[in-house]
Amino acid sequence: MRARDTVFIGFTLFALFFGAGNLIYPISLGIESGTSYLPAIAGFVLTGVGLPIITVAAISYFRNGATELAGRVHPLFGLLFTAMVYLVIGPFFAIPRAANVAFETGVVPFVSGGSLMLLIFSILFFAIVYLVSLNPSKLVDRIGQILTPALFLAILGLVIGSFFLLDGSVQPAGEKYASQPFFSGFVEGYLTMDAIASLAFGLIVVTSFRDRGVTDQKELTMRTLKAGLVTAVGLASVYVGIGWIGTKMATEGTYDNGSAILSGAAEIMYGSAGTILLGVIVSLACFTTCVGLTVACGQFFSKRIAALSYKQVILIVTLISFGISNIGLSQIISYSVPVLVFVYPITIVLVALTFAGGFFNHSTYVYRGAIIFTSFISLYDGLAAFGADVSAFKPLVQNLPLSELNLSWVLPALIGAAIGGLVHYAKREPLPSKNYQN
Repeated sequence: MRARDTVFIGFTLFALFFGAGNLIYPISLGIESGTSYLPAIAGFVLTGVGLPIITVAAISYFRNGATELAGRVHPLFGLLFTAMVYLVIGPFFAIPRAANVAFETGVVPFVSGGSLMLLIFSILFFAIVYLVSLNPSKLVDRIGQILTPALFLAILGLVIGSFFLLDGSVQPAGEKYASQPFFSGFVEGYLTMDAIASLAFGLIVVTSFRDRGVTDQKELTMRTLKAGLVTAVGLASVYVGIGWIGTKMATEGTYDNGSAILSGAAEIMYGSAGTILLGVIVSLACFTTCVGLTVACGQFFSKRIAALSYKQVILIVTLISFGISNIGLSQIISYSVPVLVFVYPITIVLVALTFAGGFFNHSTYVYRGAIIFTSFISLYDGLAAFGADVSAFKPLVQNLPLSELNLSWVLPALIGAAIGGLVHYAKREPLPSKNYQN
């Protein structure tokens, strides 16, 4: 296998990650964090780049991907949790969000029409997504070798222009980033969905290497990490560059969301040409993400539901995504936040346990204890984000260490793991099967 193949797979992974969330959240962070931009973007990059790449590396240890990883808790949990992850990053949230951002930044500036135009756009958009997703074996060539270089050039035009054509001054940090900018950026990185998306994308990357003849586990992990490094450099550069544009836009007006900030920056820098450039960026980013997620959902559900073929699954995914996309971007974002707040801590704990498993022989009791305790806290956080009445539990959760940093689940996870370790020791659990490779 040639080194160039690893680079192309890294480009593919970058293009799959670089979707709607990667466009609208870093620039929003920039405009809100102001003078605290550097620590804020550092926290954002940690969860938006570091955690997804680590998760992809963790997936390389499992032939059956995320299902086997989560299955260390219990096989049924592995199946249900992974199915939930695919629905979250697929037709319920990420795909409709990507289509909406593409519409608002790539179509609305040029054509009016409201909901009717959104309907027409989404029909065309998802028809193309479906057609490209029919042949996933060509995914690496189509995205990695063609779309990603064009995506880089479009981004480069905006970032370079921001240094010369944006005169706005950096403003003091807003309330969210005034006291703990690093940890505020850390939690903001959840919204990209990249860490949970990597549970799906990881299998695509590993399969690409295996299709090219890589069978040795050590070599597979090393090549996955090398491809991840290519992805990490690209994503970090994009986040820092787009976020910097946001810091220069604070004095240019008031904006409702990241899409509006991007459109405003492009208009200021390049006029109508700027909005066209922005449309190219958004269209490529959102399209590649939607294709990747549709393929991942198709491969996952068609293997587990015998009555449905791959073609039927991707048709269902595109139809559901089409329907949800027509409710609008603001509504999609608002109802996705509680789910992400619930899912992310569980994902982080699973990945951490995968790499730390050598210290406790990957005991299922440790996995179960950590996930059960984490789930209680993340469920509370998710319900609170949804607006449910959780006042009865609020004093308990707020008194946990790191609660002010939105990391109140950390101590319960450690306690649950410790309890599971005690149970493991008491029961003298035998070593796990050889399928658990690390």
